[in-house]
Amino acid sequence: MKRISVLSEDTSNKIAAGEVVERPFSVVKELVENSIDAGAKNISIEIEEGGQKRISIMDDGQGIHPEDITKAFLPHATSKINKIEDIYRINTFGFRGEALASIASVSKVKLKSRTEEFDIGREIEIKGGYVESIKDTGSNIGTFIEVRDLFYNVPARLKFLKSTSKETSSISDIISRIALCNNNIAFKLINNGKKVFQTYGNGNLKDVIRIIYGKNTVENLIYFEGHTDTASVFGYVGNQELSRGSRNNQSIFVNRRYIKNKLITAAVENAMKSFLTINKFPFFILFLDIYPELIDVNVHPTKAEIKFNDDRSIFKLVFDSVHKCMGEALKDTFMSDIEEEKEYIPKGNIVKEKSEPLYFHNVIYSNEKNNPEDSISSLPIDLSGESNSRIEHYQEKDSISTDIRVNLTEESSGARNINPQPEVFAKLPTLKYIGTFYNTYIICELGDELYLIDQHAAHERILFERYRSDIKKGTVVSQISLTPLVLELSLEDYVLFNEYKEIFISAGFHIEDFGDNTITIRETPYILGKLDSKSFLLQMLDSIRNFGTANTIDVKYDNIARMACKAAVKAHDKLSQAEIEKLLEDLKYCENPYNCPHGRPTIIKMSLYEIEKRFKRIQ
Repeated sequence: MKRISVLSEDTSNKIAAGEVVERPFSVVKELVENSIDAGAKNISIEIEEGGQKRISIMDDGQGIHPEDITKAFLPHATSKINKIEDIYRINTFGFRGEALASIASVSKVKLKSRTEEFDIGREIEIKGGYVESIKDTGSNIGTFIEVRDLFYNVPARLKFLKSTSKETSSISDIISRIALCNNNIAFKLINNGKKVFQTYGNGNLKDVIRIIYGKNTVENLIYFEGHTDTASVFGYVGNQELSRGSRNNQSIFVNRRYIKNKLITAAVENAMKSFLTINKFPFFILFLDIYPELIDVNVHPTKAEIKFNDDRSIFKLVFDSVHKCMGEALKDTFMSDIEEEKEYIPKGNIVKEKSEPLYFHNVIYSNEKNNPEDSISSLPIDLSGESNSRIEHYQEKDSISTDIRVNLTEESSGARNINPQPEVFAKLPTLKYIGTFYNTYIICELGDELYLIDQHAAHERILFERYRSDIKKGTVVSQISLTPLVLELSLEDYVLFNEYKEIFISAGFHIEDFGDNTITIRETPYILGKLDSKSFLLQMLDSIRNFGTANTIDVKYDNIARMACKAAVKAHDKLSQAEIEKLLEDLKYCENPYNCPHGRPTIIKMSLYEIEKRFKRIQ
């Protein structure tokens, strides 16, 4: 029988460190929260190599009494609580007394601190949990702590760290969140000697939002607030412009503590469901103030989760507050539109609706010289091939926009051969075009079979395979933007973009740094036509973030190519016969002509037998 033994202090501290110190960002979070609890008004954070090599935090807080320097690194040593009852009225970030002991057991730590009543400070150095030196030292009022070589003595933990850029991104993210709920504190984050961002500590929340998320975000925010006898909620939600494909831009703070909470997230998203595009998540920053005794923060070692005494009342408070503000904002916008219409449209004038034509960015041609409509493309179906095809532009008199016509002769070597390459085999038979239904479904026949083809799904498949192939071969053709787009990214998006910059280049984007967290998009993939570059790039970042770093580049390319399908023709777009025939020809030679990239069918086949059975001609 195995005997029971008591683990050594060193072993137990390393085990505890696994819960509290998961990654470098966990260290930063714990140390910065200690600085806030100490009453600091200025906090400077420096990291090297994603925090694994070095993390240093300097603050101007109250400091640590010289006789408590050693105690600070003992397990369960804390100045935040004295007895168990204090847990139920916590007003500080830390209270367990685990963080410093856990951090010191898996790294090399130096701490200097001075309080106001002393002229000199105290310094302690600890390596792997063991004190190496304690001495007096010159120091400003406040605390400086440096953590080096994190997990140097726990190699099993070290190998599970993520990439340097990912760790840096996580640290930037947590400092950004902490800065949002402590806008009266000035934060400065420095990465490898370069300043990432700095807040002013002037108590203005919008200033912090502008620094972290950019000017465009501030301009698209809607304020909300609500109150009950036991709780108050306030904050900002973003309009449709700020919705994203992930929940990354959602921040919840309960009594100034950054948390994850499905209840509150669901309340906000349900309140905004009527105002957002499907499959998009809202931007929001939410602050909930509640009596400490009505919540339990002692749920998880990282204190990232809490429990409410009354979930239902919290859900209702959040839902009602957000839904009310969105309704009022929509009403104000609608009324202002009416006022503008009254102001700018004189009474009695007849205003004709000006319908903009579809964007002509690729072209087709027809051998029928006497039918100009068949030689004008209104859709991105490419018959012209390479970019050196001769394209002539004509401005028709009294027309709204420029028609694009093609003059392709037999000598035009740049034109792509309509016939497929010899090694490409058709996956579908040649179908006879009959007509269209609802400007959405193409009707064809072959023998005694009827075919219905979804024009949008079919064109999605064609563009998807063409773009994916071009990316893999490195032959994506780019188009220069007439006006380069300057885009200010959030800190985390900017770090993620730099980590996967090669993917964007391979996908046909020409993007340059423009200073701080700003980039300039100068070229976009030609195949995407008239592209909303900002929206598309943000969707790419969301997609890469959701896929995670464990996936191969090919997987990410596929996901990027799926988003390129937004350039496909839409349901109800009216196509000419030449465009339809070209679409059918291209679909025939696709790798998988039967489904769009999202899995929906592109084509449905009905036999004569099935049709006659429906008409009761046969039993």
